[in-house]
Amino acid sequence: MARNSYSIGILLIGLAALLLLGKLGFFHVLLSFFWPLVLLIPGLLFHVFFFKRSLPTGVLVPGGILTTYAIMFFYCNIFGWGSMSYLWPGFILGVAIGLYEMHLFDRGSDRGVLIGAMVLGIISAVFFGLTLLIHLGIYVIALILVVAGLVMIFRKRNVW
Repeated sequence: MARNSYSIGILLIGLAALLLLGKLGFFHVLLSFFWPLVLLIPGLLFHVFFFKRSLPTGVLVPGGILTTYAIMFFYCNIFGWGSMSYLWPGFILGVAIGLYEMHLFDRGSDRGVLIGAMVLGIISAVFFGLTLLIHLGIYVIALILVVAGLVMIFRKRNVW
């Protein structure tokens, strides 16, 4: 009986410590940064179970999507959610990655899966490019003007 009360006493002290840490906001800080693990862990588990031959190829689609989204959300947690204004094409890219993984690892997959993955990947790349051009366009234009000016200054002049 003494051993049983000792275990219960340690359990109660541990529970009290968890409650106090929660009240002090310790878990809020951890959860506010690491919540994308809720997406990353299932995404990676889909991949692990597929490669262990426990699940069919179709699980690679949600696995690719969840993993891609989790990476995007971790990026936003680190660099700020304003970066979602140029990361949003990643939502299209996640579907493209999932479909491409399914095509890559399923020998009997339809050619339409590859075509769908490529179309979505190209659309995502175009939107990434346009978004970056919109956000960084003035810098690109300024860089082109500087390069053009330097070329005009330092080019060799033809003397007739």
